Amino acid sequence: MRKFLISTVCCATLHGAVAHARPPGNGAPDIKSAESELSYRSYITSNKRIKCLYGYAANKTGDHAAAIQIFEDCIRRWNDVFSMIGLAQMYDTGIGIRRDAAQSTALMRRAAQLDDGSSYPSLARYHFGVALAEGYGIEKNIAEARRWLHKAADEGVNEAAAYLDHLDHLDHQDRAAP
Repeated sequence: MRKFLISTVCCATLHGAVAHARPPGNGAPDIKSAESELSYRSYITSNKRIKCLYGYAANKTGDHAAAIQIFEDCIRRWNDVFSMIGLAQMYDTGIGIRRDAAQSTALMRRAAQLDDGSSYPSLARYHFGVALAEGYGIEKNIAEARRWLHKAADEGVNEAAAYLDHLDHLDHQDRAAP
C-alpha cells in the first residue's frame, strides 16, 4: 500500500512538472525539454536541496553515477545525513561503486555524529553501532558499539534495541561457556 502511494505521488508530481514545462515558441509543451529537466542528471549541479532525494531515486533506478554525484554534492554543500547514508549503502553493497566497508562505515560514523532534526542520524547511529559490534570497516569495539546502539534505541530505533538484546545474549553465552 505504501509503495503504491509513493508511486502515485511521484507520478502525479512528475506529471505536474511535465504539464508546467516551458512551452516553445509556438505555445505547445516541449516534452523533450521537460523530460531532460526531469532526468536525475539534471539535479547533479542543482543548488536545490531537494536534489538529495533524487540521489536515492537515481540509485534505485540504476543511474548510479548520477546518484554518486548527487550524494557527494549534497554532502559537500549541506553535510546532508540522508546523502551520507545513501552513499554509505552504495559502498556497503558495491552496487554502482567499488565496495568499500571502511568508506561505508566512515560515512555512517559522520552521519551518526550529526543532528539535523530528522530521524536519519538515529538510523546512522544504529548502523554505526552494528559496524562497531561486528568490526565491519572499523576495528571491533563492543563497548563503543553499545554506546551508539543505546543512543539510537533511546531515539526510537527498534532495531537498535533488538541488536542490544542480541549482544546481551552473546555475552550471556560467552559467560556460560566452560
